[in-house]
Amino acid sequence: MFSYQALGEMTKVGKYITEGFYGMNNTKVYTYYEGCSDGGREGMSQVQRFGDEYDGAITGAPAFRFAQQQVHHVYPATVEHTMDYYPPPCALAKIVNATIAACDALDGRTDGVISRTDLCKLHFNLSSIIGESYYCAAETSSSLGFGFSKRQAGSQTSTTPAQNGTVTAQDVAVAQAVYDGLHNSKGERAYLSWQIGSELSDADPTYNSNTSSWGLNIPSTGGEYVTKFVQLLDLDNLSDLDGVTYDTLVNWMTIGMVRYLDSLQTTLPDLTTFRESGGKLLHYHGESDPSIPAASSVHYWQSVRSIMYGHLSQEDAQKELQDWYQFYLIPGAAHCGTNSLQPGPYPENNMNIMIDWVENGNKPSRLNATVSSGNYEGETQMLCQWPTRPVWHGNSTFDCVNDKASIDSWTYTFPAFKVPVY
Repeated sequence: MFSYQALGEMTKVGKYITEGFYGMNNTKVYTYYEGCSDGGREGMSQVQRFGDEYDGAITGAPAFRFAQQQVHHVYPATVEHTMDYYPPPCALAKIVNATIAACDALDGRTDGVISRTDLCKLHFNLSSIIGESYYCAAETSSSLGFGFSKRQAGSQTSTTPAQNGTVTAQDVAVAQAVYDGLHNSKGERAYLSWQIGSELSDADPTYNSNTSSWGLNIPSTGGEYVTKFVQLLDLDNLSDLDGVTYDTLVNWMTIGMVRYLDSLQTTLPDLTTFRESGGKLLHYHGESDPSIPAASSVHYWQSVRSIMYGHLSQEDAQKELQDWYQFYLIPGAAHCGTNSLQPGPYPENNMNIMIDWVENGNKPSRLNATVSSGNYEGETQMLCQWPTRPVWHGNSTFDCVNDKASIDSWTYTFPAFKVPVY
């Protein structure tokens, strides 16, 4: 029911009741879906399973590939446990902020936003931050809870002391390992990770006031998935990571992927029924999402293109997709919303765009988004449709260009698994 069935049945019943209640006498009932995070995954489940029931679906930052996605939340803590080093949260924040400052202008405009995290990944070396100083005042904060954002219910409150120091090689090594993504002991990639410049909140350790030191913190976002969905135990989190290696994480991902392949993974790439019934799909993802990696959405789009249009050239396949499935990366955006660290644009009228597309045949080619803070507050940006990427000219205009090296940096295979991962 959670994975796909409840929504599909509700939609069928809802359409029937709507026709009767309003006396529509077989008049067309337009049916739309909109959701983000697990709501985005649920939307994908509907176009995959009940494609002929929906006229349009808007899916933001979908939490599909559920096994990999949830276990991935345990990965930063495993990096620190494996290295036996727990960087002060302020050092991690410094690394993120310094990366944003260094990569901001790579897209052609200095506006506090990394619009091209791919260029940052290709051209910026985190080691250059070593030795930079940081300071954070003491504060009381909430850790990541069992949701997909720092501000979800289930978070834990903690107090941290003032932090004052310089970024060390160990701090950078932790951040680099997290951004590189999970590999098994053979060096085979198991999963992608957050884009460079994304907040590293899953790596924030816990402060032990008794020992005045930083220690292991396992975000329950991932820990509860492992205990309840993989180990089948009624526990809210993992108690420790004793004996846990990168291979252990891959094994947990494998168990979850196989066990819930037909339900929670939500990665069926054949959307023929949805397409042939006239459905339209608007899919978006914050490029600096610190919870669900933006590359996760890119990988699904690539899977759909490969499965449905594998016989066509890249250019022809993209033209076919644009008629009914459009995907957009939102520069600087965080998880299902704006980013306090990067004052970038965010789409605010997706449903209006979708209705106009479905009911009036006005197919979008760019996505309307508005900057809500910073020096460019109120600015409207028509965002680039994937796979094109933005290049600014001065401070007022940008082009959407094809950049093979950048696209390649978003493209992953997962040899740690012996079956395809769509």
